[in-house]
Amino acid sequence: MSEIVLFEQVDRVAILTINRPDKMNALSEEVRSQMLAHLERIESDDSIGVVVLTGAGEKAFIAGADIGEFAGRSPFDQRLAMRSPRIFDVMASYPKPVIAMINGYCLGGGCELSMSCDIRVASNKASFGQPEINLGLIPGGGGTQRMPRLVGAGQAMRLILSGDRIAADEAKQIGLVDLVFAHEELRAKTLDLAQRIASRSPLTLKVAKEAIRASERLAIEEGLLYERDLFCLCFSSEDKKEGVAAFLEKRPATWTGR
Repeated sequence: MSEIVLFEQVDRVAILTINRPDKMNALSEEVRSQMLAHLERIESDDSIGVVVLTGAGEKAFIAGADIGEFAGRSPFDQRLAMRSPRIFDVMASYPKPVIAMINGYCLGGGCELSMSCDIRVASNKASFGQPEINLGLIPGGGGTQRMPRLVGAGQAMRLILSGDRIAADEAKQIGLVDLVFAHEELRAKTLDLAQRIASRSPLTLKVAKEAIRASERLAIEEGLLYERDLFCLCFSSEDKKEGVAAFLEKRPATWTGR
């Protein structure tokens, strides 16, 4: 596998870095293919609890799709290129927590991929937008569906219909980003959060993610029932027994993921 998507492991955190700084880390077909391969391998690796996604260089997280690949495509060609599994959907349903570490431009497909992650942590130098309208296109990686769920229909309309970019502070204000740090602190702060999450029970993290994601598709009444069922299911796990015992014995828990 060539070095278009770099893999690094720090304790229980895997860092995937899109390594196309000369192309602003644009999402080419090869990038998406290599990301899917890494994610498939990481999913079965019990030594990894959290995935962090970022871009190489100082300018861009992901500045969008590789527009050069669009030239000359027919609707049928594009439909084939967008066949499942799509990286956006795989990321959104991934069983392990995924954090987007947004170090620069987060535009188009890059913004859509960040919205597919569980948590978005941004540099104060980052900027965000869905500029597809300027190409005579609409977002095609879930932007019209995920953005309204994060920021509301009005803000999503403003960003998608205008193609405007917004700074990290505004992105945080409207709910597109969860945390913003000084650029030089971004990696350390993101890894600190990732390590704290990775120190929890991997089984319980998976169940908690499933419950939260269910809120996107279920009415509140159904969601509460689903949460109750998952909560009770946790009582069958070894990690629940260990967590309660560790709390009562005033010691750190030792998780097994069972």
